[in-house]
Amino acid sequence: MKELFLLDPDIVFLNHGSFGACPRPVFEEYQRLQLELEREPVEFLGLQRRFPALIAVVRTQLAAYLGARPDDLVLVPNATAGVNMVARSLHLRPGDEIVTTTHEYGGNELLWRYVCGRAGARFVEVPTRPATAAADLLGAVTPRTRALFVSHISSPTALLFPVEEICARAREAGVPTIVDGAHAPGQIALDLEQIGADFYAGNCHKWLCSPKGAGVLHARPEVQALLEPLAVSWDWAQDSWADRFRWAGTRDPSSHLAVPAAIDFQAEHDWDEVRARCHGLAVRARRGLAELLGTEPYAERDDEFVQMVSVRLPKCEPENVHARLFDESRIEVVCDAWRGEPFIRVCFQGYNDEHDLEALLDALPRLLH
Repeated sequence: MKELFLLDPDIVFLNHGSFGACPRPVFEEYQRLQLELEREPVEFLGLQRRFPALIAVVRTQLAAYLGARPDDLVLVPNATAGVNMVARSLHLRPGDEIVTTTHEYGGNELLWRYVCGRAGARFVEVPTRPATAAADLLGAVTPRTRALFVSHISSPTALLFPVEEICARAREAGVPTIVDGAHAPGQIALDLEQIGADFYAGNCHKWLCSPKGAGVLHARPEVQALLEPLAVSWDWAQDSWADRFRWAGTRDPSSHLAVPAAIDFQAEHDWDEVRARCHGLAVRARRGLAELLGTEPYAERDDEFVQMVSVRLPKCEPENVHARLFDESRIEVVCDAWRGEPFIRVCFQGYNDEHDLEALLDALPRLLH
């Protein structure tokens, strides 16, 4: 599997979660599409030429992969853009509330603080964990709550949250739900209609291994009229809701057009088995790191994470640990702080094996003692 990726063979790459990594066959399709675009840009990008049909194919195949209808999907550059689109469409007022967990991606936390701050709304962060998340979040809901925002798989703590239960209970309470699924497509099997989030933003460039710049936003038909575009352009006159978001000005759509190749690549290589093997490595990493470091992992059980796992570090400067792991041992892994607490997040993808984990477990003691 390592030979099928473009990663530097001299680096132990344990940080797939940050930006992903694209397999050679998928990247070759991406470059083929870019060359095809440049040969005849008007034919490729013209709204009366090939572009609408090309995008329709992507939406159709991606919808089948995600368990959704093509007409409920909007292609966006990344999950951050999708969450921004939803957040800016809410038109918050003074006293309104957005309820979320303390486990959210830092960029989205900044987004919500920004939009809440401008509107005089409250950003309510709830300490929780997967086993109690639904009860904890719904317990924080008040008559002023405009939406619940939660990660499917959290970025810092790598925890898998029960978003289907959260969304179902929120709907019973009459509260809209927004799910950050940046780490979900490709890492877990998805059925977006079954999950039932009002809005669900995901990345294709992370665990689905498509080229960078390919994300998706799913919206239930009942809430689609609420969503405003980040850019209005020619397609805003279309009858179809999804088509109105199709064209946002000139850009290279090749990363999205290569998503079907990424879906095919994982199907051809039995990705269910790959994910299971990677989860096994993450289970070993959780236990091994906790024993080695004398600290606690964030996940209490093996079913609370998938292909990436986070474990607390002993008191240290995590950025220094990160730098030394890379400079001295050529290991790329996340070492950061969450809520003031240093942690390490280890990601396993198809190109990783037990030797990568052993290299990390061998290098860490030299840096922390």
